[in-house]
Amino acid sequence: MDVVSDAIAAVRIGQPSSNRIRVSGSWCARLAPYDGAGFHVVLKGDCWLLPDGGAPVSLRTGDAVLLPHGTGHVLADSPVDEAAVERAVPFESWPEAGRPPEPRSYGEVEMLCGKYRLDRSRAHPLMAELPETVHLPNRVGSHPELRAAIDLLGREVDARGPGSCMAVPSLLDLLLVYMLRSWVTEGAAGVWPVVLSDPVTAVALRALHSDPAAAWTNDLLAAEAGVSRPTLARRFTSLVGRPPMAYLTWWRLTLAATLLRDTGHSLASIAHRVGYGTPYALSHAFKREFGATPGRFRAEAAERSAA
Repeated sequence: MDVVSDAIAAVRIGQPSSNRIRVSGSWCARLAPYDGAGFHVVLKGDCWLLPDGGAPVSLRTGDAVLLPHGTGHVLADSPVDEAAVERAVPFESWPEAGRPPEPRSYGEVEMLCGKYRLDRSRAHPLMAELPETVHLPNRVGSHPELRAAIDLLGREVDARGPGSCMAVPSLLDLLLVYMLRSWVTEGAAGVWPVVLSDPVTAVALRALHSDPAAAWTNDLLAAEAGVSRPTLARRFTSLVGRPPMAYLTWWRLTLAATLLRDTGHSLASIAHRVGYGTPYALSHAFKREFGATPGRFRAEAAERSAA
């Protein structure tokens, strides 16, 4: 595993959802704040996104936008004023959101709109530092894998052929990975794009995430990164915000929480997988970190999932 994949896996729950919509003329729809992440991909035409408390974002054909913190927002055909925003139709009751595409008309806009369910209680700092809106404009030659995922998803949602019930959620997961990868590789403002581009820290993180159960020490990790122990400690702590072994402990417990939430594995199996010698050792560390025993955490996670 790598940091971006693990960061997504730690927070993602349930199945993502999406709709393909087609609108034309004058329109304005509101999406309320959501305990997850929203996204929109413009397949045809131009429109505007107005996030709560943020600046309007102009969206053009091929653009993708991710709202990783579930920020409430308005989608409209133009940068509407406050009065128009107040009159915006709730997206859930917007007829076009659940209606099959109508015959094409002049000035229409086609979009893929969707949501990911996220558990923010154990969010990786990479996810936590994402801005309220991640706008990825369509530029020739940039992010070809994101463009390919968008094209595949658009065709799959439109056709609904055999196997689409499996294909669409998988493509939506792939879309999220590619949107985050694009944000990281664009040199966006933030700590984690810098962390993942630093040759020493990136190698160390990749090693820890690839095998968190290994008996890592500062010396072993420094050797993996090809630097001295003081150099690793200085660069890792400066960029990540905590020393390598402290990060490893935090990640092991976060991974344990994810396994408790998403699987039925025994505590002994989870302890072995995340690098703890006994279930008791894991339980003690888990309660100290999260304020709940593994059993209580698993029960509460199941209740939240059923709600």
